[in-house]
Amino acid sequence: MGFWVASALVVGNVIGAGIFLLPATLAPYGWNGVLGWFITLAGALCLAWVFAELSRTFPDAGGAFGFMRLALGEAPAFVGAWGYWVSVWVANAAIATGATAYLTRLVPAVESVPGLAPLVTVGIVWLVTWINLLGVRAVGGVQVVTTIIKLLPFIAVLALVAVRLGVDGASALAPFDPAALSWSGVIGATTLSLYALLGIESAAVPADRVKDPARTIPAATMFGTWLTGIISVVCCSAVVLMLPAQEVAASSSPFALFLSRSFGAWSGVFVALCAIVSAYGALNGWVLLAGELPAGMADSGRLPAWFGVRNANGAPARAIVLSSVLTSALVLANFSRSIAALFAFAILLATATNLVLYLFCSAGTLILLRRGTMKPSASLVAVAVGALLFSIWALYGAGVEALAWGAGLLFLGWPLHLAATRRARIPHNAPLPLDAPMSHDPPPA
Repeated sequence: MGFWVASALVVGNVIGAGIFLLPATLAPYGWNGVLGWFITLAGALCLAWVFAELSRTFPDAGGAFGFMRLALGEAPAFVGAWGYWVSVWVANAAIATGATAYLTRLVPAVESVPGLAPLVTVGIVWLVTWINLLGVRAVGGVQVVTTIIKLLPFIAVLALVAVRLGVDGASALAPFDPAALSWSGVIGATTLSLYALLGIESAAVPADRVKDPARTIPAATMFGTWLTGIISVVCCSAVVLMLPAQEVAASSSPFALFLSRSFGAWSGVFVALCAIVSAYGALNGWVLLAGELPAGMADSGRLPAWFGVRNANGAPARAIVLSSVLTSALVLANFSRSIAALFAFAILLATATNLVLYLFCSAGTLILLRRGTMKPSASLVAVAVGALLFSIWALYGAGVEALAWGAGLLFLGWPLHLAATRRARIPHNAPLPLDAPMSHDPPPA
């Protein structure tokens, strides 16, 4: 993968179906949601800078798992990587659910016929799984095309926001009420909005598949995070603040609701089609990561070799299929909930398990800086501290249910890790040499 495909992987993985549904989830938070968005964007940029600097300094470490190994050792690295893998296949359930939610706008029978919605959701998962089994070249081509299409409704929203603010000024927005701001509201909105920016590390995970990773991964990570962050903050905040909160909260297609006020009913079909394509593209990229991460861990002896078996196209077929089986099981087991409730549960669980990797990579950067393995930099220290504090903040906001599920799923991976490392004779607490080549050019802004 070169810069554009790696950037498309970041943008495509971050902008899935979730952002199309998120305004409805955030509508009850009002201005708390806007403040939460800005905290999320600041935290995401700190995290992106951390991943960019780690990728630039240790291009041969093998991605996020390698970064954590270098800084923290075998056991914490496995916990972080396993948690990330869990978050990926859980997030895939949320993405596929979001695609189904928008499909119901075009085909109402999907929702009205009992039992059809979960079957359609699982069908979407396995269609994308089949694409991934064709290899990384097929995945990359799909990712570029779907990324271009998924940006179209956001461009329309940005244009409409500019026109409305130009004509009506601040009166186009819901009035600001400082008394409505609350600590719990901001924390809750931050955790929910973080889901819409999960994936900023996407270019760093399949590092072995990236051309010139020392340059490509940092550039793609920062570019993708800036682009998706600005789009997400402006577009979601505009929908929440320019429409009545009750209407947005009750809508299954908040962006279509927003655009239909100016462009008519056809815009609902347009947004629904783009959302389905967006979900397909995001699922395409996340299924890739769901296979590559455990395969990479198996190749290095940290998981049983079974996970690393590749097919004739070079795809880690067993890891991909297993991940999709788990995604399908989560969808079918929880579809007694409403689509919205399943979506909310899945994003909190995915966020909670994903944050373990963010937490460990941020802490690991500070450890590597203290050891002198990375070039000392006051700005990088400040950014890493910011990323660490943000990860702790968001983890706290995930809630007891998501944290309990996440802890249980993390625990299930430990026996596999112990069995694999004993067979490979890898001490799970052995110190690691820090002799990876380093360069000291500043990361891209």
